[in-house]
Amino acid sequence: MGYFGLVVLILVLVVTDSRAEFRVSPHDLRVVINGSNSFLLYSTEKNRTQDSKVVFQPEHVDLARTEPDGFFIKNDEYNWTIKVIGLEPGHVLINVNISDAHPSDISEAFVRVTVERSEALYHISSIVGWVYFFAWSISFYPQIWSNYKRKSVVGLNFDYLSLNVVGFIMYSLFNCGLYWIPEIEQQYFSSHEKGLNPVQPNDIFFSLHAVVATLVTVFQCFIYETGNQKLSVTALIIHGIFVSFVTTSLIFALLRALQWLEFLYYCSYVKLVITLIKYIPQAFYNYKRKSTIGWSIGNIFLDFTGGVLSMLQMILNAHNYDDWKSIYGDPTKFGLGFFSVAFDVFFIVQHYVLYRDRNDYSIIPGNCQENREDEASSCYV
Repeated sequence: MGYFGLVVLILVLVVTDSRAEFRVSPHDLRVVINGSNSFLLYSTEKNRTQDSKVVFQPEHVDLARTEPDGFFIKNDEYNWTIKVIGLEPGHVLINVNISDAHPSDISEAFVRVTVERSEALYHISSIVGWVYFFAWSISFYPQIWSNYKRKSVVGLNFDYLSLNVVGFIMYSLFNCGLYWIPEIEQQYFSSHEKGLNPVQPNDIFFSLHAVVATLVTVFQCFIYETGNQKLSVTALIIHGIFVSFVTTSLIFALLRALQWLEFLYYCSYVKLVITLIKYIPQAFYNYKRKSTIGWSIGNIFLDFTGGVLSMLQMILNAHNYDDWKSIYGDPTKFGLGFFSVAFDVFFIVQHYVLYRDRNDYSIIPGNCQENREDEASSCYV
């Protein structure tokens, strides 16, 4: 490398080591209107030779301010406690600007602040969130138990079940990839530099648990009485479209023509479409049979509870953070929740109003007539 190259390398290392890296802890802060909270700003440099000026720059000065809003760093100081005061509800990013600091040295010097109207609303929203998470998580089991108890899956539409399996697999791919694969997570942060990973551990648990529960239900279809049920041609065509779309996206990702994050987003779009259409086959199946026998109403009540509470939490958060844009600005999540609840109401009407006289029959295992079009009525007396 030569003497000159060695000298240059040593100088680079010395300059790099002498750089001050500024960080904050924690990165996320909650504060109530007219209340305050604090974070710690600290430096990793131990031998500072000059003073620097620190300025705090909220992206929305009407939402929050810091005390102090700026100061000069003294040579013998290495950490500072900064107070944040909430002014108006909302979300605000506060950047720390330090004179003479290299951009890479202050890349972690920021804090995300959520200003709330009420601390009580925050806790109510949290409770509501856990309740709907629990309701959705156990909503698979009434159907599994009903199938086991009757030793039959007659009444459970196979098109609905197959769409559900594919949907939750796509959802799990998105969650697991974005949460566990560093390369994909970095692709996300490259476009959301100071954002949070949208996938949380409870999302991982729910999606993987949903896949297992739906696969258990699929397994029941192989060991219990099915009547003459089978996948419809329409469902096979839809699945063919999904397979072609996902396979093509996967090939592009493998060829590096598509980022893996984009591939996962395409998987999530498949899940979105499935959520919109998956209830239709079961609703039509109940209508054609004029019965809801074999379709667990317990599953519907739990799904309804989860959907209503999910929308309630969104409304509570929108009010607490004055963030109604999260609903009307990006209506997908709220719209899907409303769509699911609407179908749940329709299923409840089918079960208790339209076909209530066809719901009190006792099953006779092994008594289905395969040549009957209305297999449900041939399995009950």
